[in-house]
This record gives sequence, structure tokens and C-alpha cells, in this order.
Amino acid sequence: MALSLTVLGTASPHPRPGRPCSGYLLRGGGAEVWVDAGTGTFAELQRHTDPARLTAIWISHLHADHSADLLAAAYAYAFGGMTPAAPIPVYAPQECAHRLASFFGRSDLGFLSGVFDFRPLYDGHMVRHWNLRLAARAVAHDVEAYGLRAECQGSVLAYSGDSGPCDALTELAARADVFLCEADIDEHRDGEQVHLTPEDAGRIARAAGARELLVTHVGPTLTREMAAARAGAVSERPTSVAREGEARGF
Repeated sequence: MALSLTVLGTASPHPRPGRPCSGYLLRGGGAEVWVDAGTGTFAELQRHTDPARLTAIWISHLHADHSADLLAAAYAYAFGGMTPAAPIPVYAPQECAHRLASFFGRSDLGFLSGVFDFRPLYDGHMVRHWNLRLAARAVAHDVEAYGLRAECQGSVLAYSGDSGPCDALTELAARADVFLCEADIDEHRDGEQVHLTPEDAGRIARAAGARELLVTHVGPTLTREMAAARAGAVSERPTSVAREGEARGF
């Protein structure tokens, strides 16, 4: 199988016992990419790979439940004996490096250069690591945010990150083997369009022609089982829920 996905965490908006926030290990074409670094995911990452051997880190947006464990990784790489052989590329929104430096009370970024190589994302960003291609699209959220399309030898994973309904998600998920999609909220409130309901996720998967829908980032007003059932009723394709520790190839 060309791609594999290991679920490190799915919780929103805070970690729970046995359930870290958003994070995934994506493998394909010889590359290993940590996708989102939500609270608690760095410890889970170590169950599945040596973090010093990561090919890249990819961050959808800078809310803590998707990025806070970059701080844990920085400590591990700089002070914990996990120093990588070369700085690890970090694909993330523009302010990521400054945000991380501020945790250390630093305004300069040079002290991080030995472990991280920050590379800003933008709409349409594309990069290839060996046979793994990563493409980003800007999505609808209340901060700068991106969805991901990963392709390797004909296999495709699409990931929504955090987003409200938008055309970019349908484009990202077009004919994907797996569409990993948030279903954070029970219903939209006051016209807000910064997260998806399960029905939103199902509609996007169906419109995109994705082969399978994998629901994640389910918020506290829903159970994961309820979210998957509601999304599946709309998607008209196999629909399941992402669970910590599960790995699948496609």
C-alpha cells in the first residue's frame, strides 16, 4: 500500500485521558510526516517512530489543539537527546516560528534553527519528499488554516484540518481514497462557518467522490459514534471514526 495513516489524537478542543488532540503520522514513498501536533501527540508519536527520523512536520493552523506539541518536540530535539541529523522541515502558517519562540521568551529564531526549518504554507503550496507529494489549500476558519492533500503512487489522503464548509475542501478531497474530516459541532450557531457538522462532512465527501470518509476532531457536544452515523447517512459511502492508535494503509 502506498500510504499509511496512524492516528495519534483526535480530541477537540482539549486532550482527554487516552485521547490527545489532533495529530497523525503519515507514511508514504519513504517519507514520514507528523501531520498536526496537537496537545499530547508527541508522546504518542514516539510509540510509532523515532521523532528524530521524521521527514517533515505539517501544521494545519496554530490553534493549540493542532500545534502545541511543537513545544514538546522542541525540548526533545534541543535538550532531550533526540536531536535530528538535520533540521526538520516544518510546513506551517507564517507565524508558527515566532509563536514557538515566544514560549521560550525569545524574539530571535536562530536558536531553533538547529532542529526546525520553518517553511510557510500558502494556498496552493506543494512539496515533494521522495514519492510523497503534499499539497495545501486555504480553508475557512477563524485563523489562517489549511487542508492537506497527500498523494503517493496513485493513493490519495485528504485532510480537512479545521474548516467550515468551503469549495477548497471539495477540491482537496476529489476522488481521495480516504477523506479525513473534522465533524466538530452539532450545529452551526449564529451563522458561524468555522467548523463542520457531521452532515457537512458527509456532503463534502459525497460531492468530492471520496471513496471513504474518516470522521475526526469530534467536539464535546457529540459522541464519535453519533458523528460517524450522521455523516455516513449523508455521505453514501463507507464512513467510520478515527481512533487513537489505529493505523491503516491504502
